[in-house]
Amino acid sequence: MTAPIEPVYALAFGAHPDDVELSCGATLLKIMDEGQRVAVCDLTGGEMGTLGTAETRRREAALATERMGYAAREQLDLGDSELFNTKENLREVIRIIRKYRPETVFCNPPDERHPDHMKASRLVYDACYYAGLRKIETFDGDLPQAAHRPRHLLYYIQFRQLEPEIIVDVSATFERSRGGVEAFGTQFHRKENSDEPQTMINRKEFLPGLEARARALGEQIGAMYGEGFLLPTALGIGHFTSVFPVRG
Repeated sequence: MTAPIEPVYALAFGAHPDDVELSCGATLLKIMDEGQRVAVCDLTGGEMGTLGTAETRRREAALATERMGYAAREQLDLGDSELFNTKENLREVIRIIRKYRPETVFCNPPDERHPDHMKASRLVYDACYYAGLRKIETFDGDLPQAAHRPRHLLYYIQFRQLEPEIIVDVSATFERSRGGVEAFGTQFHRKENSDEPQTMINRKEFLPGLEARARALGEQIGAMYGEGFLLPTALGIGHFTSVFPVRG
């Protein structure tokens, strides 16, 4: 019989390996610095990408996990470029949510350049809701899983310059988060591989552009670096001064 694992505070989903690190890695480090556990789930192996292979991307994801210090990382096989919202895929994502029982879920945004990102966004949104229905049965190994619906869902920002609804101050963690990004070495610009096919993210301008966005978001909140997020529902405030603290 499979024993249940310790729940995490945050579970971050990405359509492909590196989605999470590129988009909300500094926020995940901030959450861990605050004493909470974080897990990551890649919905596919990124096997259809122009650069790298399924095996190299698995190794890179493992290296990123080690550098970032996640409590766990899962890689599902829901089909890179075939990431459809099927009953089978939905149950797999529900199983992961019930396995880790997060309070907060991060996922791809609903409006994106890559079709897989948009499909992943809807799949995770639906799974977060349906994971709370007791009559949907899922199993972790041979152990029936209890229903669990995360309290919060946040969409991170990827290619499109979406207007964030909240910005997290990641000044203390942004530089560390670059270690997680750089673990995916096959995907980004390297001088020794200048003869490789060019993609949107292996241009030498791509990673500096990400830093520029983080600086611009940070500037909006008076910080060095920021990561922005969108919310599918209104944010309820229970403890007012924890969100709007007294200065100094």
